[in-house]
Amino acid sequence: MTPPDLSHVNTWVFDLDHTLYPHDAAVMSQVDALMTDYVSRTLGLPHDEARIVQKSYWRDHGTTLNGLMANGQVIDGREFLDFVHDIDLSVIDPDPVLAAHIKSLPGKRYVYTNGSLKHAENVCGRLGLDDCFDDMFDVEASGFAPKPLMAGFEKFSSRFDIQHREASFFEDSVRNLKTAHALGWTTILIRAGEGERDEESAGPGEHPDHVHFAADCLKTFLGEAVTANTRSTS
Repeated sequence: MTPPDLSHVNTWVFDLDHTLYPHDAAVMSQVDALMTDYVSRTLGLPHDEARIVQKSYWRDHGTTLNGLMANGQVIDGREFLDFVHDIDLSVIDPDPVLAAHIKSLPGKRYVYTNGSLKHAENVCGRLGLDDCFDDMFDVEASGFAPKPLMAGFEKFSSRFDIQHREASFFEDSVRNLKTAHALGWTTILIRAGEGERDEESAGPGEHPDHVHFAADCLKTFLGEAVTANTRSTS
């Protein structure tokens, strides 16, 4: 297989959940369950009805939180984020090889997440990626305009002076990559494994038209990209 040519890239943007760690790590399943609990408690609904509302808000507003805010049911977004990210991160294994690959990437490196900054810091700390990124951008920094909304991407781009044609985006969400593609970013889909696919992700072998590269393993893909870049600059 020909190594990916990312020699034009000098800005490396990474989604957090299901991208920097494997899709089978039981992180988002914990977050998802806490979101349902939050909706149930806030709206006074039985668990099964809260689950339906939660998923409809995700589909219609980008995130459950934005649905709650749009309907006037949550005022303090940070309180919601703290609640749903109060999870056990021991399900994530530290990944020194991934850390080495990310540090080898030339240029700026960022995390762009629909979660909270605290969650991003905790996850990256657990992975051993504490010193791999120049900055992190969470949903609060976007003014609660989550991916895939263009407004959030524009705020991210403005804050870090992103040159779109020189940016790449690593993401497990097919719909989030559509916005990045529309901006001219190089899009890299991190696929889920067999039996791990959810509403946002793609399974093995899938490669939507708006995706430039698709990989089953971020670490392997980055290793190939780092090697190819080293050869091109030597």
